[in-house]
Amino acid sequence: MKEITAETISGAVEKLCVEACCHLGEDVKSLLRQAREKEESPFGMQILDQLLRNIDTAETEHLPVCQDTGMAVIFLEIGQDVHITGGGLTDAVNEGVRRGYQKGYLRKSVLTPLKRENTGDNTPAVLHTEITEGDRMKITVAPKGFGSENMSRIGMLKPSDGIEGVKKFVLDTMIRAGANPCPPVILGVGIGGTMEKAAYLSKKALLRKAGAPNPDPDLAALEQELLASVNKTGIGPQGLGGRTTALAVSVETFPTHLAALPVAVNIQCHVARHAEAVL
Repeated sequence: MKEITAETISGAVEKLCVEACCHLGEDVKSLLRQAREKEESPFGMQILDQLLRNIDTAETEHLPVCQDTGMAVIFLEIGQDVHITGGGLTDAVNEGVRRGYQKGYLRKSVLTPLKRENTGDNTPAVLHTEITEGDRMKITVAPKGFGSENMSRIGMLKPSDGIEGVKKFVLDTMIRAGANPCPPVILGVGIGGTMEKAAYLSKKALLRKAGAPNPDPDLAALEQELLASVNKTGIGPQGLGGRTTALAVSVETFPTHLAALPVAVNIQCHVARHAEAVL
């Protein structure tokens, strides 16, 4: 049995919040550079150049890549041989978010849904936990901005809609979104399970290294087909036209009921932020 203190968890979450908001991964930067080489629209090329400069400036100056530092979405993989001491897990995570957003001077955007009263410290976080084997805890902090989150959709398709219905739903979602999610985007697609499972899968799909194919060759082929169809829309960088509407599509699936075909699309702008640590 391995003991991990609540304070250790808080400290890790605090650092990851700041890291995720200020340092974008090389996977996304590489896709943006590739998109810049292929882009033909003058506006598109100019915007992609600006995005790349912004990423470099944020990293150099240790500033947020985007002013919307998002709602803290945190994925925890907790080994069944881990014992948390010195406090509760949820409290420890929220304390880390509170400190990270305060010390990092990150925008605090979380408020109560109906009265619209700001909580003042960007808590509570949205917390997803999974029990795994072993004695380690993996923490992934994925701040989610809401320009893209607001354009996400879930659909309970009929089984008879099949894979063509899934493709149509994904494409229609991006067309409806247009310029609102600040393209170029990354699309997380969850297929199967129940309503909430599909939504969870679509968000978890965004944690994958951007552009890395699903290990299932059929799903990898579907990802490439969806990416090509989305980029044919011509929405382009920031919605001003061009070849680059999406940088990548990541698909995750789960078995579902014989009467159902749930599909969720979680849209992520190019600021695909996530940082992780293993305790």
